[in-house]
Amino acid sequence: MTTWTIDALHTQIEFSVRHMGLSTVRGRFKAFGGSVTTGDDGAPTAVAVDIETASIDTNAADRDAHLRSPDFFDAAAHPTITFRSTGVRAIGGDRFEVVGDLTMHGVTRPITLEAEIGDPIRDPWGQARRAAVVGGKLNRKDFGLAWNQILEAGALLVGEEVRLSFDVEATSSEAVAETVGA
Repeated sequence: MTTWTIDALHTQIEFSVRHMGLSTVRGRFKAFGGSVTTGDDGAPTAVAVDIETASIDTNAADRDAHLRSPDFFDAAAHPTITFRSTGVRAIGGDRFEVVGDLTMHGVTRPITLEAEIGDPIRDPWGQARRAAVVGGKLNRKDFGLAWNQILEAGALLVGEEVRLSFDVEATSSEAVAETVGA
């Protein structure tokens, strides 16, 4: 087994949600950490991620403050969003289904993510490095994030479905020379 540490400088944890039924608002979290464990065959076997709720960034200070408030994430009471995998299943080629428990706003619920994992390489500094593209979706109301307004036309101010998109890069200092072809 090999443990890979998420490289926060080269990773994006992003989300998108419909705004007024018209457009999509995108955001990201700026502070996070985590790890991925892979088996001897290089396939992922476990994933753990911790995200600092207050690090949310939608490029709008007032909106970010509202998202940190008790109306949404309540970052003061719930400073961390966590994901812990409970199972990983190959679904073809370099694609995997990652099932796990997401804890957000004090609520833990199972979610399923799909990941496409790249082959490991050795970077210019001699460290093993891998990348993955991960996606999924959730209903924010399932996690107690229910604040909303119904607009005159009947649309919701904030959509309930949240799409997740992660571009992950991870490093390992463990001996993986046979994996990356030293």
